[in-house]
Order: sequence, then C-alpha cells, then structure tokens
Amino acid sequence: MKAHPVTPRIDMIGLVVADMAASLGFYRRLGIEPPAAADGEPHCEVALPGGLRLAWDTVETVRSFDPGWSPATGSRVAPAFDCGSPAGVDAVWGELTEAGYEGHLKPWDAFWGQRYAVVHDPDGNVVDLFAALT
Repeated sequence: MKAHPVTPRIDMIGLVVADMAASLGFYRRLGIEPPAAADGEPHCEVALPGGLRLAWDTVETVRSFDPGWSPATGSRVAPAFDCGSPAGVDAVWGELTEAGYEGHLKPWDAFWGQRYAVVHDPDGNVVDLFAALT
C-alpha cells in the first residue's frame, strides 16, 4: 500500500433526509440543537462535543451532484473524512481505488467549496472524502 501525504480524519457524519424539518425536530428531541431557520434549508450541520460534525442533506441536494442516488442504491448515513488538502483527497481516493475499493464519484471541485470524492467501504456503505479548496 502506498503512503499518502495526509492521514484522513473523521470529521463529519452526514444524513440524507426526505424531510429536513421532521429530521431536525427528531434530533432536537435528542439534545442536538440545529438552528430553527435550518428547517427549510437543503443542508444543515452542527458541531458536536469533541468537534465531530453532524450534517443533514435533503435527497434533492444529494441528487444535485449524484443524479442516480436513491435510497435503494445509496446510503442514508455517510462518514466524511477530511483529507487535509485537495491533493490529499486525490491521493486517498487513488490509494483506496488502487487497493480495490469501489470508487463511486471521482474527486471533483464541488460548488460548496470543497474537493470531494465518494468511495464505498467493503459493505457498500458510502464514505465521503473532502478538503477545503484553497
């Protein structure tokens, strides 16, 4: 296995939701405090104790960059790993796909300001790789 320039760090767990307000209402009952204004937004994230982030994206938001996504073919929960730099995303993607793991979405510069890629773990779960664009 080739060494890559960074060690990915778990940074966020993302949820894909059909109804943002309903999902945020559920998690508010569990003590998580997303802003009230987020109920009508396509994306929301909150920092959890210890620095990990929990994020919600609507189905429509996910389909904006992965048009074929559906609950039958995609995960509704995805850990996201910060790869430190755009080059780090490319390197980690390359290492994982060269090792035989399925690449779902090749690295690209996302409209929200990150280099992003998606791979599947051995069980087919979505794992996001990202870094801020500089």
